[in-house]
Amino acid sequence: MPSVALTEALYRAFFQEWAERGFAAISIERVATRAGAGKAAIYRRFSSHQDFAAAAVSALGVQIAMPEDRGSLHADVLVFLTRLRAVLRHPLIRRILPDLHAEAARSPAMRDLNDRVARSRRNLAQVLLDRAIARGELPGDLDRDLALDLLPAPLYWRMVVLGITPTRTQLAAEAGAIVAALSAVGLQE
Repeated sequence: MPSVALTEALYRAFFQEWAERGFAAISIERVATRAGAGKAAIYRRFSSHQDFAAAAVSALGVQIAMPEDRGSLHADVLVFLTRLRAVLRHPLIRRILPDLHAEAARSPAMRDLNDRVARSRRNLAQVLLDRAIARGELPGDLDRDLALDLLPAPLYWRMVVLGITPTRTQLAAEAGAIVAALSAVGLQE
């Protein structure tokens, strides 16, 4: 198996193992077996479980590309939520995310990984806010940190914490509520 294909197989196997057993119980032997490789293939690439997790999340982590400009903040938020819902519906992601947060509370290395994932997502969402500010839909002195919290939080809560997948109608209502909240966010302090 070529090196790139083997690395991708290792990442998939790692995510499957993580989703089934939790990060703390990941077995390198089981990951290698799932990927059809030997343990040496893993140890040549990664020095620890945390390094393996960081590489896997970076390489195969779900990318949520910001949608093209849909002409309004509401339309942009709705597309953002629709794409995020698709990501959060993935069975592995639904099981890994809560475990990642739990591990981040226990481990500085996993906290760093969690923070890097969150930072990359927030950087992408800046585009959505910038467009709304340029269109005059949001004030230029918007509290961006709060706005960036508001964008994914209700959907994340509903799907990951409560285990409920909203309908398209519910997503549209959620987008409206988020736009109203963003409009009321106010100045940065």
